[in-house]
Amino acid sequence: MKNKHLFLLAIILVCSYTAFAQDTSLFEKKELIVKGDTLPYRMLYPENFDKEKTYPLILFLHGAGERGNDNQKQLTHGSALFLDQNNRTKFPAIVIMPQCPKDDYWAQVNVDRSNYPVQLDFQFKKGPTKAMDLVLQLLENYEKEDFVDKNKTYVMGLSMGGMGTYELLARQPDRFAAAIAICGAGDPAYATNYAKKIPVWAFHGAHDYVVSPLQTMEMVSALLHEGAFPRLTLYDFANHNSWDPAFTEPDLLPWLFSNSLNKE
Repeated sequence: MKNKHLFLLAIILVCSYTAFAQDTSLFEKKELIVKGDTLPYRMLYPENFDKEKTYPLILFLHGAGERGNDNQKQLTHGSALFLDQNNRTKFPAIVIMPQCPKDDYWAQVNVDRSNYPVQLDFQFKKGPTKAMDLVLQLLENYEKEDFVDKNKTYVMGLSMGGMGTYELLARQPDRFAAAIAICGAGDPAYATNYAKKIPVWAFHGAHDYVVSPLQTMEMVSALLHEGAFPRLTLYDFANHNSWDPAFTEPDLLPWLFSNSLNKE
């Protein structure tokens, strides 16, 4: 009987893994090549995609641990949110998940990992990193397509991707309709660029030992100082993986999709 139960458990695990593999394969493998530089990315089209219709565009930026060139690891966190059948039905969208090279970073920042939480020195004036520059080019390419709703481009990111999210808002304050930054950080000095233009929902775990929750508090404080009304969720139980509870927030996607550049 024990062996039978183990066998059934093994079958369930295999089936679960297969289902996951099939799901992630819905994200098409693509790459952007510009002057010899390559940006791998995965792209999820809405169900029953019709190029005669228009859809919101979501850019999702992964964390530092998912960097590389396998065009796979960036799906580790976040892809399940967009593959959820209920979400695909209620919130049809084009989702782009690029992968940052191992030796690059989404944000222009010096990261000191000699102690934790990490120490961050943002260098906004240096301009975007090569990886971020490629992301901007990728966005520009897709926003030229008729099937992309130009009023509903959104950006989400976690950890390093949260840093990239804040930087994108500062560099492109007229492009995004809303942003979600999870366990991220940014330069509060540039919050003035987008504070009154782009709704922001920030998440962090109070126990985060990698990126201090004070980083998010500083960004939210800067936005409030500029007259914005950011949304803040601080999990008293979460460590760096605050994306796990964030992705289960029932209002996450409804809030995101409720925002548009044309405020109709």
